[in-house]
Amino acid sequence: MTQQISLTETTSQHQCSCGCSSASDYELDARTIPHAIRHGAVLGALASLDVGSAIHLIAPHDPKHLLSQISDLFGEAVETSYVDRGGDGVGVRLLKVRASE
Repeated sequence: MTQQISLTETTSQHQCSCGCSSASDYELDARTIPHAIRHGAVLGALASLDVGSAIHLIAPHDPKHLLSQISDLFGEAVETSYVDRGGDGVGVRLLKVRASE
């Protein structure tokens, strides 16, 4: 069985002091990803980001465990911030501020 996962590039005003010139934001709706591979898919997408780019993650619930995994794997290379906690999903912005070690 094959399932497509939607990853949408969005335009954003990049506002950090990393010195990069071409950053992108992507929207990833994790609610469409099968539960068994959801964390792996998000972590893989995050690992492939360029510095200065971000993922706006839409999760079906508060992704506390996933955020803990991101912290363990990426440390201070990724900044996380909640952007929406209402409706039928939780929005979190995952910004890659420097290369992972």
